[in-house]
Amino acid sequence: MTDEGGYGRFGALSRQELERYCYLDDEDRRLIAARRRDYNRLGFAVQVVTVRHLGMFLADPLDVPPALIEYLAEQLEISDPSMVKRYTDREKTKLEHAWEIQQVYGLKPFGEMESELTSWIVDQAWMTGDGPKAIFGDAVTWLRKRQALLPGITTLERLIGDGRNAADARLWRQLGEQLTSESASALLRLLEVPAEGGQKVSELERLRKGVFKASSKGMLAALRRVVDLQAVGVDSIDVRAIPPRRLTGLATYGLASKAAALRRLPTREQRLAVLAATVVVLSARAVDDVLETFDMLMTTKLLSKAERESREEKLRRYPRVSRNAGKLAAAVKVLLEMVEVNQDVGLGVVLDMIEKTVTRAELRHAVQAVDELVPADDAELDGQRLIELAGKFATVRPFLPMLMDTIEFGATSDGAAVLAAMKTLAELLTSRSSGKIPANLLDARKVDHDLIVGAWKRLIYTPGRPEGTVDRNSYTICVLEQFHRHLKHRSIFAVRSSRWRDPRAHLLAGEAWEAARDAGMNALGLPAAPTQLLTDHATALETAYRELAARLGEDTPASIDADGKLHVAALDAKAEPASLVDLRRRVEAMIPRVDLPELVTEVMSWHPGFTEAFTHTSGNEARVADLGLSVAAVLCSYAMNVGFKPVTTPGVDALTRDRLLHVDQCYVRAETIEAANAVLVDAQADIPLAQAWGGGLVASVDGMRFVVPVRTHNARPNPKYFGRKLGITWLNMLNDQSAGLAGKVLRGTPRDSLHTIDVIVSQHGGRIPEVIITDTGSYSDIVFGLLHLIGRQYRPQLANLPDQRLWRIDARADYGPLDKAARGVIDTAKIAAHWEDMCRIAVSIHSGEVSAHEVTRMISRDGQPTALGQAIAHFGRIFKTLHILRLADDEPYRREGKAQSNLVEGRHDLARTIYHGRKGEMTRAYYEGMEDQLSALGLVLNCVVVWNTVYENRALAALRAGGYPVLDTDVERLSAFVRAHIGIDGHYSFHLPDPSGVHRPLRDPDADDDE
Repeated sequence: MTDEGGYGRFGALSRQELERYCYLDDEDRRLIAARRRDYNRLGFAVQVVTVRHLGMFLADPLDVPPALIEYLAEQLEISDPSMVKRYTDREKTKLEHAWEIQQVYGLKPFGEMESELTSWIVDQAWMTGDGPKAIFGDAVTWLRKRQALLPGITTLERLIGDGRNAADARLWRQLGEQLTSESASALLRLLEVPAEGGQKVSELERLRKGVFKASSKGMLAALRRVVDLQAVGVDSIDVRAIPPRRLTGLATYGLASKAAALRRLPTREQRLAVLAATVVVLSARAVDDVLETFDMLMTTKLLSKAERESREEKLRRYPRVSRNAGKLAAAVKVLLEMVEVNQDVGLGVVLDMIEKTVTRAELRHAVQAVDELVPADDAELDGQRLIELAGKFATVRPFLPMLMDTIEFGATSDGAAVLAAMKTLAELLTSRSSGKIPANLLDARKVDHDLIVGAWKRLIYTPGRPEGTVDRNSYTICVLEQFHRHLKHRSIFAVRSSRWRDPRAHLLAGEAWEAARDAGMNALGLPAAPTQLLTDHATALETAYRELAARLGEDTPASIDADGKLHVAALDAKAEPASLVDLRRRVEAMIPRVDLPELVTEVMSWHPGFTEAFTHTSGNEARVADLGLSVAAVLCSYAMNVGFKPVTTPGVDALTRDRLLHVDQCYVRAETIEAANAVLVDAQADIPLAQAWGGGLVASVDGMRFVVPVRTHNARPNPKYFGRKLGITWLNMLNDQSAGLAGKVLRGTPRDSLHTIDVIVSQHGGRIPEVIITDTGSYSDIVFGLLHLIGRQYRPQLANLPDQRLWRIDARADYGPLDKAARGVIDTAKIAAHWEDMCRIAVSIHSGEVSAHEVTRMISRDGQPTALGQAIAHFGRIFKTLHILRLADDEPYRREGKAQSNLVEGRHDLARTIYHGRKGEMTRAYYEGMEDQLSALGLVLNCVVVWNTVYENRALAALRAGGYPVLDTDVERLSAFVRAHIGIDGHYSFHLPDPSGVHRPLRDPDADDDE
């Protein structure tokens, strides 16, 4: 309603908006009727509507759109709206009316709320670190909820400025007061370039750079970086009382700014606070880098390499095993045949018959060879893999003691023994060997024998070793392998880490859970006790079984085979009618041609909130001229993967390389991209064509792969997708209006189910989808359970449907032909027993206290769910079974999932077209850089979607106006991902079309296309 308005001003009002917001109810009319003259009644009505919707009285009550006055006059049956001009002839009339309206409607003067608002602003600025624009909007909402009149804009801006300054001063003071003089001096030295050593950059710049080599030397370099950061002396700072967003925001500024810029900060207190926050956050990231490097080293250099060498050794042995096993098989075959003919046959006769096939000497040799090549206690030659692993001792020996000495680890009861063994092992490896125990052995009294299991026993307790010793190399790798496994499942965790932390410590608990329980469970629709909920689900499950069983054998795609397995016939492709083909051709031919940078700039001109979302890292109102132009250039360089050179224009201040570097460092980051994306998601939802595609309540999550040719620990190998290089996955969410909602960068190709929920709950802006569709890779019973706990319906595309187990709640029910398929029984008692913890996890995930993939790891142990994990899985099996039964019997349900999956593929195809530079590979080594670049790609994709949808919508309107028959069923199948009209290659310009028109002219669909 305020498209051209602002604070304290009306914008242009449509008839629909007038009817929605400016209607006078019976109470309004009764109050207005008390005025004696028509112009007073109309003026009074104007003031009522004004204060209701603007939150204030205007100095000139008639400074409103004429359409508003005309609409109010129409309601009051006043034939001449122009008479309202007489309302202001008497100055006291408007003041008296304003006072009366204030009293009748219970509006509070601003002065009564100013003190409380001031405290709220200070608290809001302290907790969130939001910029003035965000706090301004929240303050207006705060006042409106309390029926308070809004102050003048300068008053509110002053209060917000003072509040933010007070919060900043508190933050700087709280960090600075904890610093000793030594640590303060050490922090300031980070901004200097050391005189010795030939170093050319400041210490801060050196420490900001990560280490990306998965090797012993890489581990040592990463650990030395942690040691250097610890030496600054900020580990003693207690940051628990500082809101995480404030600490991260301050650190973001320190990490993005050059040392010279930090030296220029106005006060020493501010410099120290920024540096302290930067080092605290950087220290956690450095620990993350160490453990990511360790994980990559273990995964790619030790475990997978040992597997590969073991397989090669097995293949080398295979011919000998096969040849000798064949002789043994021939002898056993003769034995079995003789016994079948005559069970009383003598041993001598049997041996004579065998020797006619295999001689006794050959038989002895074969037994000896097979016994040697396939040890009895080493199933499938697994011992060979461990032998290869033990041979990697030289790789881990250099860094293992330093790892345990530098990183502070914690453990749950499951991982405590392994962590203790690792600490003892680090001491053993650094202590000098006594003459009694050789260097390649360890004192058996100091090792944990309970950890030595399976095939490791044969390698650690080697025959012929001195009594009271164990093999050093094998024991080291045995413990290290278990340490790595527990670390991945977070039963061992790093105390000062962001990615390898203990997720249990971040779940809502104690007083925090008590305070959040009611509101959190109410928001998710979770009852305090699950009894009635489970009863309702049992009824729904029973009904679904019986309805499908009754329809089997009729005209349904479902069938049951002889083994009782459920089969569903494949969907037939829907043919495209001639009307759709012609409509699509005409619409695409009418869309104007445009270069991608101009497209982005045009969308930004339509939605000012897009540019306003890009705030400075410092949180202040620092702005540069033509910021939107610079932001558009940076976003396009990221999205097209071409660097800054093709988007720079000498002589244009907003497009110089220095300006783009400044904007890149200070304005373009994950949180500002998210805020800008929210503007586009809302804009897309308002376009009639997008509304014809869907209501925004269905979304899908899928991954897009990128090869990473540079050295980094933030990528992983997968020959299927990346060949001999490393790679990442961009997991992103798309709604049924073609708008991208959220995304996340994953290292390598992990199973999507571990991260799908994180992408879903990270959405900013737009309607919250109720239905989530994914491919098979995101499926698991636990994900089913978690998603339904946070209020989402989950519909994965299930592969191998006949092999899927169906689950029932009533173990005694007879479901006829489905009875054999429904062989699993859901344990509702287990769900009820763990309901409180299940709800606590759901609310913790929903509120952002902990990530879902951390929870998924936490509720599993060695690949098996814990008791809590089993309860969540049983809960998920209710909805998994309902989903399968509906897939079998509801074709529109299946087609909706298929259509949404096709929509994601369309978006990914467009993304590959846009992201064309540098062979479409990701060349950034830092995780944050990858995240920023792919977030920018997602934002530009949404720019294309909004632009295409707007022009397709205009093309449809033009076709309808020209009498062309446009069918709604055809409109629903148009795509927002068309791209033939978009220019992507070359040197780019950022010019808007003729400012006299809001949009570019459409093309003639019947004209010859000369290009």
